[in-house]
Amino acid sequence: MAFIFAIFNLIDIPELAYNARHCQLKPYTPQHMKRISYFAILLLVILGLLSCAPKTPEVEKSPLLEVEGKFLYLDDVQQIIPPNISDSDSAQIAQSFIRKWVTDVLMYENAKRNVTNLSEIEELVEGYRKSLTIHQYQQKMIEQRLPKEISDEQLQAFYTEFSNQLQLKENIIQGLLLIVPANAPQLDNVRRWVRSANTKSLQSIEKYSVQNAISYDYFGNKWMPFTHILKKIPLQVEDPSYFIVTNNFVETSDSLQHYFLRITNFRTAGSVEPFEMAKDRISNILLNKNKADFILKFETELYDDAIKNEDVTFTKK
Repeated sequence: MAFIFAIFNLIDIPELAYNARHCQLKPYTPQHMKRISYFAILLLVILGLLSCAPKTPEVEKSPLLEVEGKFLYLDDVQQIIPPNISDSDSAQIAQSFIRKWVTDVLMYENAKRNVTNLSEIEELVEGYRKSLTIHQYQQKMIEQRLPKEISDEQLQAFYTEFSNQLQLKENIIQGLLLIVPANAPQLDNVRRWVRSANTKSLQSIEKYSVQNAISYDYFGNKWMPFTHILKKIPLQVEDPSYFIVTNNFVETSDSLQHYFLRITNFRTAGSVEPFEMAKDRISNILLNKNKADFILKFETELYDDAIKNEDVTFTKK
């Protein structure tokens, strides 16, 4: 209820705020009438009275205000007030919500009185209601009857059959990128570790990078667009596809940093996308296809059963 009392303070009528807390609303003075609007007065009186009323069960909601036969309840306003905020902020949020609610009701009622094509609107609403109801029913049936995952065998079968449609649009690589200061120690060892990139060398790089590296990106077990790597290293590459094919180790530097790039695997743009990258997309394709097939089959069975059971009566043949 803090936001109710804060509304009084917010519009600078402290004595009303005090009286509301003590369930004693006094008559307004002419000076107060000049300082607040009619809507604010109505709001203050209602909020003050409600703050003094005893709590009732939720089924017996207390109306806060009425506009055009529509009621806004105190519970509705309280639910939009975030916890642990100041009285002033609570009051601001409450006032904005009430004003928007009242405006929406007035706009809707005025629109109904002035719009002439209400029958067309009702037809559109009914059409939307029917479509939404059918959609909700279909989704419920899908959740209950269709498996939520595609098996690895199905994924692999699709990948094998349609691999010619799974072409890469950019170059991708696997490997590592190590960036160290220009004056970093043990550069000869680092160079040897990066070139090797075996398990023991990777362990050495990990330990070394903790103390000395500016950044260390290991992507030996996932595919990375080559363009992402080029953004981190000062290289001018005219033909990226040719570059990743002919270079598995790259070392370069600038005035501040030394860069080591190791390419352990690659796929050029236009080649078949790796299965690891494609399987999520394949899974979505197959899931959507299964859903469409299920809905079509369900609709067909529904129609056939209705004809068989003579639930459909053809008036003309």
